[in-house]
Amino acid sequence: MSTSKTIAARPAPLKGGRRKLSLPVVLLIIAGALALVSLVRLISGANDITSVGQVRGALALAVPIGLAGLGGLWAERAGVINIGLEGMMILGTWFGAWAGFQWGPWVGVLFGILGGCLGGLLHAVITVTFGVNHIVSGVAINILAVGVTRYLSNFAFDGIQGGSSKQSPRIDPIDRITVPGLSDWMQDLQQQHWFLISDIAGIIGGLVTGLSLLTVVALLLIPATWWILWRTPFGLRLRSCGESPTAAETLGVNVYKYKYIAVTISGGLAGLGGAFLAIVATGIYQEGQTGGRGYIGLAAMIFGNWMPGGMALGAGLFGFTDSLKLRGGAENVHAMLLLLAILVWLAVLWQLYKKQPRQALAAAALSVLLLFVYGRGEVMDRRTPPAESWLTELEVVHSVSVLSVLAVMLWGAAMGLLLARRNLPGVISAVAAGLLFTWYAMTDQVPSQFVDAAPYVTTLLVLSLSAQRLRMPKANGVPYRKGEGK
Repeated sequence: MSTSKTIAARPAPLKGGRRKLSLPVVLLIIAGALALVSLVRLISGANDITSVGQVRGALALAVPIGLAGLGGLWAERAGVINIGLEGMMILGTWFGAWAGFQWGPWVGVLFGILGGCLGGLLHAVITVTFGVNHIVSGVAINILAVGVTRYLSNFAFDGIQGGSSKQSPRIDPIDRITVPGLSDWMQDLQQQHWFLISDIAGIIGGLVTGLSLLTVVALLLIPATWWILWRTPFGLRLRSCGESPTAAETLGVNVYKYKYIAVTISGGLAGLGGAFLAIVATGIYQEGQTGGRGYIGLAAMIFGNWMPGGMALGAGLFGFTDSLKLRGGAENVHAMLLLLAILVWLAVLWQLYKKQPRQALAAAALSVLLLFVYGRGEVMDRRTPPAESWLTELEVVHSVSVLSVLAVMLWGAAMGLLLARRNLPGVISAVAAGLLFTWYAMTDQVPSQFVDAAPYVTTLLVLSLSAQRLRMPKANGVPYRKGEGK
């Protein structure tokens, strides 16, 4: 074969395709994000945002969301949209609690998975065999799950000591593990409040202190899903059903079978998330305790671009913001305003860099200087004794006055460059960054209503910012009938 034919036989690279981030780049991004959070912690004084307790709480809140998102990933990689994750989680909570208080927590976990599988199997029958619209079927399962569990509670829990028509008796807890020595060391380091070191210690400490065994199982399911779906022939066939079921059928793949398997596993994972809520998170079944986590898990899966790692990051982000309101409340969420303002300003600098690299680098250097001056004033104001506070106040006033002039000049220059380039997204980002920083600087805490809404606002912002970089499976939600590939 000639060289020209060999070259011609090679597939041409796709133009405009997304570049996959290498592992070093991903680790660098994570390190930069952690350093930024540490900087915000030092400036704001909200030392609890990366504490051991904060990380433990975030992990406990993220696990059921992550399990629901993982279930959605299995179904949608096979081409079936699973809006019914919420209903399958509800079935998992009820069946897990019903079996858990009678025969022990691990039996409850097994029954929670089976309850979710029943919901997933029902969804598969309705959508795959009968071809009903996936959204309609998922909404119907959500409604059905609420009615069924409410009806069954009247017979299973009402009249039993500690139970009622809306809650189950107390369930025995699953064992928790703590790494001796390492846990105490990490807590001591975290309480020093050093830059970056204490934050890393807080994260590690949260992962080795009071960790439920079911949490360990849930975390292991993320790499297991990646390995099964992307490194095995079974996973390749399943994903082919979500990309092109007709092509898969021509190659001998039983599309119906793989869709049934995927949606049933999807329901089982959502049911496991429900069992986690009932057995680990609260130790009791309560009506309505899922609180929309099935929908949030679906949002986390979309944010993660239908990949296990990205989905885990999305679930962790929501769990972190949700736990902020439980520990420290208004103070922690107020610190997140500064973090959000910096992130939005980084988006402005990126918009500038694509058109004006030199101006963007100069603006970035000046931004770092301004943030340093502002942070120094905030830290000094907290550390200075009351008797010397007048001196600190003079220094802070002088620093803030200079800072205000430079910040307005920088903000105006950025707006001018963006308007000159007719970059509307950049202008909107610049305005948002200015408003957020002003809000943070002029207040000491945020209203309680905003604290409660912070996790949901974060979810909407993240989804809206990442929407342009998403690619779902091509045949996701597309009706398919057996024999189309023949």
